[in-house]
Amino acid sequence: MHILNPNCNVDSFFTRLTNGEQAVLLLDYDGTLAPFTAERDRAYPYPGVRERLNRIQSSSETRLVIVSGRRSQEVIRLLGLDRIPEIWGQHGAERRLPDGSIQTLKLPDLAIKGLAEAEIWVEKNGLAPICELKPTSLAFHWRALSESETSQIHSKVSAKWGKASHNYGLLLRDFDGGLELKVAGIDKGRAVRQILGELTGKAVVAYLGDDYTDEDAFNALAGNGLRVLVRPEARPTAADIWLQPPEELMGFIDRWLTATA
Repeated sequence: MHILNPNCNVDSFFTRLTNGEQAVLLLDYDGTLAPFTAERDRAYPYPGVRERLNRIQSSSETRLVIVSGRRSQEVIRLLGLDRIPEIWGQHGAERRLPDGSIQTLKLPDLAIKGLAEAEIWVEKNGLAPICELKPTSLAFHWRALSESETSQIHSKVSAKWGKASHNYGLLLRDFDGGLELKVAGIDKGRAVRQILGELTGKAVVAYLGDDYTDEDAFNALAGNGLRVLVRPEARPTAADIWLQPPEELMGFIDRWLTATA
């Protein structure tokens, strides 16, 4: 574990977790709980993650929440927990509660029009094989491509949608392994702020994420919880600490289990 914020006291955090009224563990999926893979439909959790999260749900009062760019159904299938936790899919546009009810944000008509036009452009330009179509975004994945192919696609998408995205209330944004054209204002930070607003009394909160999209969540949690970067290599971040998976990730979850048992 590496301390990134000199004002962060991890031991104090876990002491408060032991004595806290509420424990809230917010987790990104890809790159955090599961290693990246070119086969996105086979991005299963690191060995030991599933067992530990099952224990958290069965042996503590932790509010476990997954916050992912994926649809909630994808997370459910890949994570494979005994009990389905609360899931915020599509960067928070879709919220699945533990009782199975689903809440979705209504998108602006202009954004819907922009995404539809972008989908047509993707087809015409032969980018469909690397483009994931979601209700709130189009994600271009190039993890399996060469550096030159990646550069060409990044330039092509940026030239077309870099400025044009704003005309539709959209945002073109890099993520680890791709580029996403998404509805502006829908991000993981919005999800975290809503979760924080729902808490009553004292709560001890941690958010674990790896990607640039998780920076929105880190910023939203500033001063209200522990922000944990989980990735093999360090990068500029607003996080308080950095864990290298899978060993340090497992150690953090084990410590959470001990504190909330």
